[in-house]
Amino acid sequence: MFISFEGIDGSGKSTQARLLAETLRRDGVDVIHTREPGGSPGAEEIRSLVLEGDPDRWSAETEILLFTAARRDHLEKTIRPALAAGKVVICDRFADSTRVFQGVTRGDLQDKVNRLHDEMIGVEPDLTLLFDMDPQIGLSRAKGRQTSEERFEDFGLEFQEKCRAAFLALADQYARFTVIDAARDIGPVAAEVATLVTARLKA
Repeated sequence: MFISFEGIDGSGKSTQARLLAETLRRDGVDVIHTREPGGSPGAEEIRSLVLEGDPDRWSAETEILLFTAARRDHLEKTIRPALAAGKVVICDRFADSTRVFQGVTRGDLQDKVNRLHDEMIGVEPDLTLLFDMDPQIGLSRAKGRQTSEERFEDFGLEFQEKCRAAFLALADQYARFTVIDAARDIGPVAAEVATLVTARLKA
């Protein structure tokens, strides 16, 4: 099973992806926990290019190409081999993030994102968990981390609000999505996620 975790910055999805991986491993499930951009040596090099520096460093069109290049390497080197070996892949962000962060927020680029995805990636998760919360709270959380990877946070609140709306629109469009209330404490969210995924794996 291929599971993606999506959401605005600061929604807690990275923490929840890690917690789910730990829970499944305790239950004897063979799990690969990975992330985007990144997840393979080549893709990790691209990660620093797109997540660090000035917000205006790249145009949205250039970002689409960079993210797709990273995703292709990630798919070849990490995701496909893990799935072929019968492992569960938990991925912190996947193509839906590009559909939102590049396809919607700075212009109507969804068609370009989807055409490139169909040509170069051609894979969708079996299950996508969308961690939804107030963008103002999420942005405050994200900026509080004070890391070097804050390029998208630096676009500001209006950008995050557009991202949230776009993610929810995707959730309405694709049956693979389950929306999680991420405004709650970590424990209840983790319990809900574990219950959902365990049920799907048994099915």
